[in-house]
Amino acid sequence: MKEVLLLAGTRPEAVKIAPVALALADHPVLRPLIVRSGQHERMVEQALSAFDLRPDIVLDTPRVTGSQAELLAALVPAIDQVLRVRDPAVVLVQGDTTTALAGALAAFWRGIPVAHLEAGLRTGDLAGPFPEEGTRQMIARIAALHLAPTDDAATALVGEALPAAEIVVTGNTVVDAVRRVADADLPVRDPALAALEEELDAGSDRLVLVTVHRRESWGAPLDRVLHAVRALADRHPDVRVLLPVHPNPVVRSAVRAVLGGHPRIVVCEPLDYPDLVRALRRASLVLTDSGGIQEEAPTFGVPVLVLRSSTERMPAVDAGCAWLVGTDTTRILAEAGWVLGSRLRLPSGRNPFGDGGAAARVRAALERLVGLPAMFSSALPMRIPS
Repeated sequence: MKEVLLLAGTRPEAVKIAPVALALADHPVLRPLIVRSGQHERMVEQALSAFDLRPDIVLDTPRVTGSQAELLAALVPAIDQVLRVRDPAVVLVQGDTTTALAGALAAFWRGIPVAHLEAGLRTGDLAGPFPEEGTRQMIARIAALHLAPTDDAATALVGEALPAAEIVVTGNTVVDAVRRVADADLPVRDPALAALEEELDAGSDRLVLVTVHRRESWGAPLDRVLHAVRALADRHPDVRVLLPVHPNPVVRSAVRAVLGGHPRIVVCEPLDYPDLVRALRRASLVLTDSGGIQEEAPTFGVPVLVLRSSTERMPAVDAGCAWLVGTDTTRILAEAGWVLGSRLRLPSGRNPFGDGGAAARVRAALERLVGLPAMFSSALPMRIPS
């Protein structure tokens, strides 16, 4: 057996590696090994549980200052120790987190091939999203396999002079994940969401889902967004707002200060992934600076206003699923008012980020990376850019 180490430290990472772990579960040669880094405590287990998965290895990475430097300095030796003991055939990292960077560095230094899931997303601006844009570019230089979610992402990688033979367009595994969880239709768990659902069922109010946490928006930009959310609730009496607040204390204090006490705004703890999917399916509009929700919402036809000046997920904008509105209060209110006033709903199931078969394509690409013959593969067709 050859182990494929799947590294996750945040909920989005866990959600996006879960379909890969499931796709490898019955493989005759490749065995998934899920490692939780500890970047976000409890959130990885919470997300994996929605897929009946759990970490095989949990790293102990205590933090005092919460800085990126402290986290990276703790993660690299901890991951290196796992690699020394387990000697996996490949390390798969996802996206743009500090966990992904640490895993890629540790594997590269040990000569273990790095597979980068969701490779090639770019804004071209190292300041936004920060530090994620730089993290993605750094991982790209040392990865042996680039699993691009879209043609745009693959084109960006080719434009950076990376070998086309190492780039595979797979679709995004988050589409596999959100479809699976939606089909399961698990009962609501969060008490705040349960109470809100009861109130919505009893009347005709509409739900607006808001998620904000981007580091580059801390301070004045975040305050502008939050005041726009409050004004939106004031101007639209048939709207209820749900904001699962990010664990970061900077974000939490700002949210509580501006939105706390509003009768039609529910600020709750971070939702389990199935609860987040429930809220997303029910929403009439999403306001977010999260990358993952830009990818998930099109599956349900929910319009998205992206609270950023740029996005590395332009296929959603190009497909008319999302609109870049930045953090200006007036523009957010104008765009949100138009969507709510027109009662816009997009065709569901037309997701520019994938067709639900990404994990099978990732499995086939990993087989090729570790040198298994083609007879093992039963994946949907892959595309290697020219």
